[in-house]
Amino acid sequence: MRRADRLFQIIQILRRASGPVTAQAMAAELETSKRSVYRDIAALMSQRAPIRGEAGVGYVLDAGFDMPPLMLTADEVEAAVLGAQWVASRGDPALARAARDLVAKIAATVPEHLRPMLLDPATRTPPNFANLADGLDMARLRAAIHAGHKVELTYADEQGRESRRVVWPIAIGYRDTTRNLVAWCEMRTDFRNFRTDRVVGADFLEERYPERPPILRARWRRAMEEIQRNWRGPPPGNDSSP
Repeated sequence: MRRADRLFQIIQILRRASGPVTAQAMAAELETSKRSVYRDIAALMSQRAPIRGEAGVGYVLDAGFDMPPLMLTADEVEAAVLGAQWVASRGDPALARAARDLVAKIAATVPEHLRPMLLDPATRTPPNFANLADGLDMARLRAAIHAGHKVELTYADEQGRESRRVVWPIAIGYRDTTRNLVAWCEMRTDFRNFRTDRVVGADFLEERYPERPPILRARWRRAMEEIQRNWRGPPPGNDSSP
């Protein structure tokens, strides 16, 4: 890897990390030595890249730093196109349009030698024949999630029985054949999944729910991890029975 490419990749590693990254971890990803990473970090800092580091802890990139737009590698272009293909065929209408617009914008700005990867990509996702129909406005639902607003749903179960409930929406799961709303249900006082094609009606309320969406999502992930651990059972050799 050329040094210029390695410097760019170090910035990318630090930018995507949620915490400090050690020189050892960067050296492993870049397939180089820690000594080279130390030299590259010093070079970036001399060019006024806002990198902070502490021995034994790692390096962080301060907020607000940005690189020139769309300095994409061939692999990054293919990854973006593959993801956009999936969203264009399986996302709700607003996201599907956004995915097509994304590919068009990238194609208009990347260097000429990368453009064929967008116009005639080598990677493909299978077509979607499910033709999903959502029972509520998905764009408004995403806005409610971002704002932390409650939604009142009329929901039909597998037998077609309807119930009315107020939920705190926190995430939407996009699958091949269904879309699921993850929410805290006031009626059940627990997290629940709601298939969007079974929603009969929805009122988007102005009332905010009492917890921030990221905190609720963290609680939901912990709950899912606990369910998964219980489903797997205790590891072999930990039987405490007499």
